[in-house]
Amino acid sequence: MSGRGKDLRVVIAGAGEVGFRTAEILNERGHDLVLIESDPERCAWLSDQYVATIIEGDATHPDIFRQANPDDADTVAALTDDTPSNLAVCMMARRINPNLHTVMRTDADTGDAHRDLVGAVVYPERAGALLAVNAVLGGDVRSLEHALGDLEISEVRIKEGAPAAGKTLEDVRFPAGTLVVSDQEGTRIARPDTRLVPGQRYIVATEPDVSREVMQLLRG
Repeated sequence: MSGRGKDLRVVIAGAGEVGFRTAEILNERGHDLVLIESDPERCAWLSDQYVATIIEGDATHPDIFRQANPDDADTVAALTDDTPSNLAVCMMARRINPNLHTVMRTDADTGDAHRDLVGAVVYPERAGALLAVNAVLGGDVRSLEHALGDLEISEVRIKEGAPAAGKTLEDVRFPAGTLVVSDQEGTRIARPDTRLVPGQRYIVATEPDVSREVMQLLRG
């Protein structure tokens, strides 16, 4: 799998509310998306959103799924509203490409029953699309709920070699609309002399239109 923090190629099965919003957030962060959706009208609408390559069809059908080129993907996220279908997609994905990271949407009744069979399980009813994004990205960037309207509030681990790594906040030219909230200990509000230590996590708030640029500075 590609190094986390780099642009990922992600295949998402199911482009309903959860699948589309997950793709939208990942696209904003610079990742390469393929959406598989069975509803023709939904596909027509998706094609006008310009967030992903769209494949029309049932993702559980091997011929449809292979159109997404899973051999070249980093992650497959099965996010339809049908738990058995999501499991089938994840199992097929791993059979085609054993190195794939798989993310499965499930429901409250099924819970964690299939956790040992997939890379990550998400409960959209409880967590929504942001936790699906967290599972896809594997923990290096964990978005919090949108408690402050359109602001994105994330816990970000600084990557070694990123443009901002090892620098103090006063030495990094963040775009307007950025606020680094915490220091590396998570016990103090960040100050101009706060150093962005590789491997440490910081709480970062960004306006949506600068989120991608900020992640490039922090993650490379």
